[in-house]
Amino acid sequence: MSPLFASLGSELSWLGYAAAVAVGLILGLVGGGGSILAVPIFVYLMGIPPALATAYSLFVVGVSSAVGGFQKHREGQVNWATGMGFALPSLVAVYLTRRYALPALPEVMDWGPVHLTQDAFIMGLFALLMVAASVSMIRGGDRSAPAATRVRWGLVAAEGLVVGALTGLVGAGGGFLIIPALVVLVGMPMKTAVGTSLVIIALKSTIGFLGDLGSGAQLDWGLILGFTGLTLVGMVGGLRLAKHLDGTFLKKGFGWFVLVLGVWILWGQF
Repeated sequence: MSPLFASLGSELSWLGYAAAVAVGLILGLVGGGGSILAVPIFVYLMGIPPALATAYSLFVVGVSSAVGGFQKHREGQVNWATGMGFALPSLVAVYLTRRYALPALPEVMDWGPVHLTQDAFIMGLFALLMVAASVSMIRGGDRSAPAATRVRWGLVAAEGLVVGALTGLVGAGGGFLIIPALVVLVGMPMKTAVGTSLVIIALKSTIGFLGDLGSGAQLDWGLILGFTGLTLVGMVGGLRLAKHLDGTFLKKGFGWFVLVLGVWILWGQF
């Protein structure tokens, strides 16, 4: 982490709480993507070490997605059977990653001429995930489900494992990976895929966070609950504003912002 952002984390943590509202606002406006800002906010504005920041992010993402998923369930836009088929392997992967793989990461990683600290590895991987998410949002538009397709459960389970492992490592929900999988591999309508994705994210984020509790991570519950509460406030506002704004335009605009931020973070780590 750069000295500038380390200083911001210690002296301007109030800005992190303000950013929590923005995270919720984005979630409410575009139906996803806001959670990918949680880790950078915790690290750069609130001075939280990257590994611990991913734990905090899992809690925020889990609670926010649960609220959104419940609303989608009430609207009949959650496919529980298919969602569980994706979620079960993902839950296994995220728990094992948080409980065993993340604590086992060495403090310094040497790959020939490349030397990375654990913090640089986590933030570098997270930045790559941000870039991938941004491309998905920029190119996304309105996806249409295939007319009719046989559910490829093996591929669904395999992607569940991959998304679970990524969630475990970087603390992001992975909706930008889940939604295309549900649309393309299962033939699910877009609105149902979004609602089902929120439920999957809520489940696996909760399991990942429980893995952190099991490993004895020391957590600042005041910070976590305060940040989560402000995120939910922002989400309520975003859901109301979304009824009056062009969601596709907002998602693409936010995608470009995430792309620039992800490249900048990646550049700073290497």
